[in-house]
Amino acid sequence: MSLKGMAAVITGGGSGIGAAVAVTLADAGANVLIAGRTESKLKETASRGPSGKITSSVCDVADADACETLIQGAAKDFGRLDMLINAAGINIPHRRIEETTPEEWDRLLRINASGAFYCTKAALPIMRAQRGGLIVNICSISGVRAAMLGGVSYNASKFAMNALGVSAAQEAKADGVRVTNIHPGEVETPILSQRPVAPSEEHRATMLQPEDVAAAVLMIANLPPRANVLEMVIKPTVQDFV
Repeated sequence: MSLKGMAAVITGGGSGIGAAVAVTLADAGANVLIAGRTESKLKETASRGPSGKITSSVCDVADADACETLIQGAAKDFGRLDMLINAAGINIPHRRIEETTPEEWDRLLRINASGAFYCTKAALPIMRAQRGGLIVNICSISGVRAAMLGGVSYNASKFAMNALGVSAAQEAKADGVRVTNIHPGEVETPILSQRPVAPSEEHRATMLQPEDVAAAVLMIANLPPRANVLEMVIKPTVQDFV
């Protein structure tokens, strides 16, 4: 498969995994629209890609109407929509049930899970009409094995995102739309700043880099339409998966 001329929308494209995926897909020839809440970060990501291949749009994925506008605008500007990468996500320092406020729970679920739903809901009719497309959810090991490290809210949001992807794959497969849930383990991204205790430099050195996850996305995108990777776990070699 060649990605030349394909159109991709990436949420959370201002930093971390989303930014790495944007540059990787643009380098492979795709036309990429990145979305996020901070314009300066989006512009920095765009500057890292080939000239003119990455454009940006400020969008808060917690806003359903904003997600609809983002996806519809991308399809109109590109003339098609081949890929949606749901990479927007946050965590919070309060990770135990007794520490987490209802407001923190709602905010995290709305960004991590509902944001992916809003964008997927907007993208699916477009992809179904063109009889093809790929949706990739940057989920987490926390969406497969709930653990204290991620925290109750993050775990719940990623389990919801996982279920969303599997359900969407079941619904849209007859129309040629593929959906993949990627479950990374520890990745050195800005979300680490939200940990109650910051990881040491030695610990960070063992983690995945955003480019590692982007390479997995590129591999999936390069598969022929007949092949669908439903789920993928990618973790640091030294990290347990239990």
